[in-house]
Amino acid sequence: MNASPLTLAVLNGHALFTCLDLAGTFAFAISGAVAAKERGLDWFGILVIAFTVACGGGVFRDLCIGAIPPAGLADWRYLATAVVAAVLATASQTLVERLAHPVVLFDSLGLGLFAVTGAQKALLFGSNAEVAVLMGMVTAVGGGLARDVLLNRVPVILQREIYASAALVGAAIATFGDWLGWASPVLTWCAVAACFALRYLSLRFSWNLPRFKRKGRPEAGDSIQGQTRE
Repeated sequence: MNASPLTLAVLNGHALFTCLDLAGTFAFAISGAVAAKERGLDWFGILVIAFTVACGGGVFRDLCIGAIPPAGLADWRYLATAVVAAVLATASQTLVERLAHPVVLFDSLGLGLFAVTGAQKALLFGSNAEVAVLMGMVTAVGGGLARDVLLNRVPVILQREIYASAALVGAAIATFGDWLGWASPVLTWCAVAACFALRYLSLRFSWNLPRFKRKGRPEAGDSIQGQTRE
């Protein structure tokens, strides 16, 4: 099953898509730069984390499907956007606070764009539906996952928030819509809108996936003290 080349060409050639794609890249880079700054990294470390969050998922996807060189490395605009975002996040805390709401907005929009275009690109390179859905999700969340690993913390997408699942929904709509023969720019934007709406509404109304409560276990010191008393 292959995605319609016309659908991807129309989407990629659309000026609005390019602007939104770079806006999503900017938002992802801002979030990475802020996280790196809070961890006390130097300028170079902040730039690395910002670029990783913005382009890491797409680079990993391209390597998996054989799209060489990866778009995130071949197109200078993505690197430039990540650098600008990192500089702004590092230089001005006030500016970052002012951009908080737009960043959340474009982060949600970027999530949908990356998930859908990631799935479509995987289909275009001959992947089956299951792989396309996974590649769409990886494109959207891979950068954030790499950020958390590099910063030595449990990935946020594995703990709380509807994030990866929203990307999965958007990628699935785009993939199976194409499988049903509905491939068109309208389907693409509907899939992006579904992912965006699910993510943004989950933030607005604090929706979360069910979590299992950790059972309390005695600390090692408590166990030793208990054995000593006995």
